Amino acid sequence: MFVPIPTRRHSSLRWATPMLVALLWLAFLWASTRPDAAQRALLLEWGALSGGQLPADILRSWADGGRWLRLITALFLHADWAHLLGNLVFLLIFGLPAERMMGPWRFLLLFLLGGAVANLVAVLVIGVPDRLIIGASGAVSAVIGAYLALFPGARLGVVLPLGVFLEFVRAPASLLIGIWALLQVVFAYIGPAFGAVAWAAHVAGFLFGVGFALLARAGIARRLRKQRGY
Repeated sequence: MFVPIPTRRHSSLRWATPMLVALLWLAFLWASTRPDAAQRALLLEWGALSGGQLPADILRSWADGGRWLRLITALFLHADWAHLLGNLVFLLIFGLPAERMMGPWRFLLLFLLGGAVANLVAVLVIGVPDRLIIGASGAVSAVIGAYLALFPGARLGVVLPLGVFLEFVRAPASLLIGIWALLQVVFAYIGPAFGAVAWAAHVAGFLFGVGFALLARAGIARRLRKQRGY
């Protein structure tokens, strides 16, 4: 059980999520102002590349070449505006409440480590040689998984098209996130060569986020008790 957040006390400042949003935005703006050839070189230099090799061979080549840092730098590279904005929207929706519960430092660890693990899984799973893996989707998926573990009874607002009208309804977060997670698994198996999206990274990030939040329950509970002053 998680300790409920008190309503009469001011919660601590949530700076990790806004900082990540700003860094993702600034990184994209900086990369987009470079010439096309320089942009491509940047993606190849700092994106995570799938090797199309056996997992053991990939891990060995990465260890020899010191390319592990790419699993994190790839999080801050995006293909286009739509790719970036989709990640930013989901990061804000699920990141702010998750950070409020977890605290900024634990949330940063979730984002960076979850994103790195998600990218690593995508590198190992995708069999196409030199497939470029970029974007914060795996890290955002980890945040979504943590949100579900932290707020299993939460409800989310959804706008549904009903004929010519739009209806705003509130649905259980577990249902909506569960449908989203199921779609990621389905697309990972039926997508054409995993498509242009690293679906495996989404699945791995989501599972990592759920596990991370469950393992961190005791630390989160202590943090919230300290906030309440007992």
